[in-house]
Amino acid sequence: MSSDGKNKQFWKRSAEKVPGSIQHVYGAQHPPFDPRLHANLMKAGSRPPPATPGKPKKATTFQEFESITSDAWDVKDDDDELLAMAAQNLNIEVVMETANKVIENHSKQQERQRQDDTAELDQREEEEEEEDEGQEVCTVDHGDAISPDVSFGSQSSPDTEGRLVKSHSEAPIGSPRDVASERAALHRQRSLPHRPPVIPLVARMADQNTSGTLAMTEREASRLDKFKQLLAGPNTDLDELRKLSWSGIPRQVRPITWKLLSGYLPANAERRESVLQRKRQEYFGFIQQYYDSRNDEHHQDTYRQIHIDIPRTNPLIPLFQQASVQEIFERILFIWAIRHPASGYVQGINDLVTPFFVVFLFEYIEEEVENFDVSSLQEEALRNIEADSFWCMSKLLDGIQDNYTFAQPGIQRKVKALEELVSRIDESVHQHMQQYEVEYLQFAFRWMNNLLMRELPLRCTIRLWDTYQ
Repeated sequence: MSSDGKNKQFWKRSAEKVPGSIQHVYGAQHPPFDPRLHANLMKAGSRPPPATPGKPKKATTFQEFESITSDAWDVKDDDDELLAMAAQNLNIEVVMETANKVIENHSKQQERQRQDDTAELDQREEEEEEEDEGQEVCTVDHGDAISPDVSFGSQSSPDTEGRLVKSHSEAPIGSPRDVASERAALHRQRSLPHRPPVIPLVARMADQNTSGTLAMTEREASRLDKFKQLLAGPNTDLDELRKLSWSGIPRQVRPITWKLLSGYLPANAERRESVLQRKRQEYFGFIQQYYDSRNDEHHQDTYRQIHIDIPRTNPLIPLFQQASVQEIFERILFIWAIRHPASGYVQGINDLVTPFFVVFLFEYIEEEVENFDVSSLQEEALRNIEADSFWCMSKLLDGIQDNYTFAQPGIQRKVKALEELVSRIDESVHQHMQQYEVEYLQFAFRWMNNLLMRELPLRCTIRLWDTYQ
């Protein structure tokens, strides 16, 4: 039996003997800690033997990672377990050598920070003492203490914690106990690894492609003029509009551009208004005809699933948690499901409404969309947004409906195409998937089912959909 087979059997027996020993992290399974492997690792020695002359050292990306990493784990009880797990995939000598180097560098870095913090605090204490002495001299000479605001009013300097004070004499002078506690707090803060700035899960919509609240650059203004000139003609050249839209559509003309590219509006400018009025009336005719049947026996399962999925649609954006917005989405999805019995409603279609709703909402507002209260809009505007979102979503789904029919053959074809593409572009990644028997469908299904709606922030999705269109 090969070594891989023995390892698989060992992990299987370990998992059976120790319930819950397999840890789940981000959906992946990590094998439990193996004491025998740990013992062998420690026996390998805290000092790895020198490499055999003439043999090239085994390449590893772990060393490259260590060389560009400014912080690492602290020395803790679970470091041995971490090293043992890493040794399963890396050469033990490399692991021990690199890990010891990382820990040693981190310890030196912490010690340097400690010394810098101590010197900085000592300097602050000396400056405060000098300021106190200066104030006492002024009091003796003139009989009254000079106010810090008067004597140092024109000076401004940042203190070490980022607060601005007029001078060091205005900084609070504490007791030795306060200074000691401040020193300890500063030490704890400096000993923590540096954290990158927090990126919100829902990126703000205020960029040049969505909100329009920021000043446009010369290039953006030039692109906007090109769109306006193209759209101002009596008959819009849709091929040229597609080429221009590939690199993104300015927020000001995105609604009409999406409607044209999706086939909802005609290229002839004179016919657009009449088509809009007719299609909007037609949609609300569907509402009157079908929506009351949502509780009928043969439709209640569809409506129930839609009703469950709507609150899950962009749950981090307050806009989509408003009752009136959720009712709009329920009507759009139910009417579409009734009119498309071949597929009906499938989970994931609910996400495809949101880009259209947001883009058409921008026809009526200038402010940020995430927290916008739609009840402040006129009823006619909301009805127009709802109808336009329904028709444009329907046009989109007409081209990918086989993604949502039985067995979802459209998604299977797209996942297969992705697999072939990866095998050509990055053969090592493809072979890695095959080696560990990872099916592309396991991770790429949602990408295709939701058109990356759940993988990207909303503003990035809208920009991506410019290219989709």
